[in-house]
Amino acid sequence: MQLSDFDFDLPTELIAQYPVEPRDASRLMVVDRSAPEFIHARFSDIVDYLRSGDVLVLNNTRVLPARLLGQREDTGGKVEVLLLRRQDLATWEVLVKPGKKAKLGAILSFGGGLLRAQVLDVTEAGGRVVKFLYTGVFENILDELGKMPLPPYITAALADRERYQTVYAKETGSAAAPTAGLHFTPELLAKIRDKGVQVVEILLHVGLGTFRPVKAENILQHQMHSEYYRIEAEVAEVINRAKTEGRRVIAVGTTSARTLEAASDADHRLRAEEGWTNIFIYPGYCFKLVDGLITNFHFPKSTLLMLVSALAGRERIMDAYQAAVSGAYRFYSFGDAMFII
Repeated sequence: MQLSDFDFDLPTELIAQYPVEPRDASRLMVVDRSAPEFIHARFSDIVDYLRSGDVLVLNNTRVLPARLLGQREDTGGKVEVLLLRRQDLATWEVLVKPGKKAKLGAILSFGGGLLRAQVLDVTEAGGRVVKFLYTGVFENILDELGKMPLPPYITAALADRERYQTVYAKETGSAAAPTAGLHFTPELLAKIRDKGVQVVEILLHVGLGTFRPVKAENILQHQMHSEYYRIEAEVAEVINRAKTEGRRVIAVGTTSARTLEAASDADHRLRAEEGWTNIFIYPGYCFKLVDGLITNFHFPKSTLLMLVSALAGRERIMDAYQAAVSGAYRFYSFGDAMFII
């Protein structure tokens, strides 16, 4: 399968720069795999397309204020650091701009020296491993100095950084938001529960590797980065019971879908476990647990587009994306949503 199979033309004006208010006022395209037409609705209408007995699976990760702006202590030159993965209490894998200036042993300073970092190593992907030097609690300092790591295609300033968090975000650790969840409000989740839908939470800390461009024309040559996930025993029990009883499991976002599939076994049972996954889902993949998916509209040639194509069929998804472009749907993190059923 070729990378060009997942390409489409996207006008830049359809890339959402701001979230809509309220959250559930975004548009929703329903892609019913058993019907030829696409349904156009509002996200608040999603209750109408869920069934009593469905299990709705949320990723409750919380985004780190992972972007740090500072300077190199030796020259005063500006530097930007993006936290990717924690290795121990003070050591992190990071991205540094400009990377060539962040040589081994270099000291980076943030907040007038409130937080400092020494470059320890260079990763295979060109990032850095740094050890942070500070007094006090790292998380408190990061909350004071860090900025939300908004995607580079969002050029507008975000007035409230909580708007780049889901309303159910709990455990901090992601470098990017699980954006399909940004459409939910507490009130909408209450309506969903009142309909008889079971709502459960799993965890996957989103890494930037999820959004890394696919460069190989043969997509099978693409290598995903690993991300940490965790599934509790009671959640696995709820999902396994639903599958046994023939009820639908609906993943909110590609991160939830990847986690469920990574932790499923050959008997289509979900394991209660934690670990790291680099699962790559593309057309031809047979889903073990996921029956439906709530997701945003994704980049051309992206692994995210490949995943939704695996669930609904490439031609069907490319037709849906053409309809979204023609209908001026908003794309990417702050954009509109699709529900594949």
